[in-house]
Amino acid sequence: MKFSTKEDLEVPINDVFDMLSDFEGFERAAMRHGAEISRLGSANEAGVGLAWRVKAQFRGKKRDFEVTLSEFDRPNHMIFDATSNNMKGAFLVELVALSRNRTRMRAELDVRPKSLSARLLMQSAKLARNTLNRRYKTRIAHFAEDLEDRHKRGLQPRA
Repeated sequence: MKFSTKEDLEVPINDVFDMLSDFEGFERAAMRHGAEISRLGSANEAGVGLAWRVKAQFRGKKRDFEVTLSEFDRPNHMIFDATSNNMKGAFLVELVALSRNRTRMRAELDVRPKSLSARLLMQSAKLARNTLNRRYKTRIAHFAEDLEDRHKRGLQPRA
């Protein structure tokens, strides 16, 4: 199942990419929301191969999965691959400079089942596809607004 949306931001492309690659900030935010996150391997710098093990509550159950940064092309795009026992997915964030101070961000999530039980779950999710798509677009829109607000307030991450 694939979800995709675009948002235009009044922020230069390099600043958007810097905010999106503030992985330590995202780790802290996830922990504040109850997730357990640990980095895998010795990579500390943003780039291909950076990986995390995540344990988070989702739909009433504790879920375990691993996330790997599989593509990192500054300032154009990042692709994250996520795997669990039953599902695998990819999350793409692509940036295009529309002008010096305006950037288009495309966020695409593709989730695929790996087991029969996950396949059944995906079938039921397809029945609610319009609702899920609307929620996805709303969350990405709010996230884009937050990025713009952070930029306006000068809360950009360290380079």
